[in-house]
Amino acid sequence: MKKVTIKSAQEIEKMRVAGKLASEVLDYITPFVKPGITTEELDTLCHTYMVDIQKTTPAPLNYAPSGHKPYPKSICTSVNNQICHGIPNARQLKNGDIVNIDVTVISDGYHGDTSRMFYIGEPSIQARRLCEVTYEAMWRGIEVVKPGNHLGDIGHVIQKLAESVGYSVVREFCGHGIGKKFHEDPQVLHYGKPGTGLELKSGMIFTIEPMINAGKAAIRHLPDGWTVTTKDSSLSAQWEHTVLVTDDGYEVLTISSGAPSKPVYRF
Repeated sequence: MKKVTIKSAQEIEKMRVAGKLASEVLDYITPFVKPGITTEELDTLCHTYMVDIQKTTPAPLNYAPSGHKPYPKSICTSVNNQICHGIPNARQLKNGDIVNIDVTVISDGYHGDTSRMFYIGEPSIQARRLCEVTYEAMWRGIEVVKPGNHLGDIGHVIQKLAESVGYSVVREFCGHGIGKKFHEDPQVLHYGKPGTGLELKSGMIFTIEPMINAGKAAIRHLPDGWTVTTKDSSLSAQWEHTVLVTDDGYEVLTISSGAPSKPVYRF
């Protein structure tokens, strides 16, 4: 097991700032997410807001992990059957689409990372249900975060909910530690067994970002080197928060005035 960094009080404060700023980008872009706009236009708006208004750096822009060409945009926009890392382009969003917008900002050297699902006009009943289940699954995962619990506990409650309603959990992508680096240890799987995996300790910070498919879990990589879709063309949804392990539980760092509230559990 690689070393998972415990953040100092000073680092935690910087992460609070970065997390809130990331969430505020999503607040800002919300009124623009409607039929007719292109994902490229959304990217331009977010980029300008981050760089000119917030004075933050968009972490995805030119991000190039080993084996990848540099990511060409400032946000990720994953529409309908796209699971993650969708590259903004000239595609116009249309009534009934669902889209995940994933934002990571760098503020004072620290990363804030969050994503939300958006409905374009009126979604189908099935699309709305998928987004709601995924949101609830993320929060169920967040709620088991406390010292002494394990990463497997997070994955287990997410997997249990998703599979109980006939959905599947994407296995190839997971949450991650975050701080000065975009992606740090640990890896936070969205499936697992209770009591297994790394024991959580106060001061750890990581993302919980389940990707849930309405159909089967199998994925497909598009030729652009980044975009990942469902293999069976079923819809996919994802929500993401950055979470701090506190002395007696958790603190969600990516909350702002416009962030959706914690759900009433329905599923």
